[in-house]
Amino acid sequence: MSTTAVAPLTTEDAELLVATARRAAEEAGVAVSVTVLDAGGHLLAFRRDDRAVLISGETSTRKAYTALQLNAPTADLVDAVQPGGLFHTLPTALDRPLLFIAGGVPVHREGRLIGAVGVGGGAPEQDHGFATAAVQALA
Repeated sequence: MSTTAVAPLTTEDAELLVATARRAAEEAGVAVSVTVLDAGGHLLAFRRDDRAVLISGETSTRKAYTALQLNAPTADLVDAVQPGGLFHTLPTALDRPLLFIAGGVPVHREGRLIGAVGVGGGAPEQDHGFATAAVQALA
């Protein structure tokens, strides 16, 4: 049985993700922070707009981390943390808290998880759109 290696997320990929999300946000007139993590949760790229609220940097990182850990867009997870939801009693023993709000999107290549992008600073729906546009730029 042979296995084919999947190319990891590179710094060039990460820079494209950041640039695309930033451009989409700027076109919408929104100041955002963008974080890109590789498959191991290591920071590959980060950009914080000085006009964005200070917490947007931590928010974008937590969104990316959540999307990576759960391999799902954070926008799809909001209902899961409500009382009675699937993750309502999720233990918080992970390295950092998860953030269940739109703006984190996993990045896949050839069907495998290779990283995640998180965007913070706009409305949740906007952040999700900016992150999604960034991931689509890699396709």
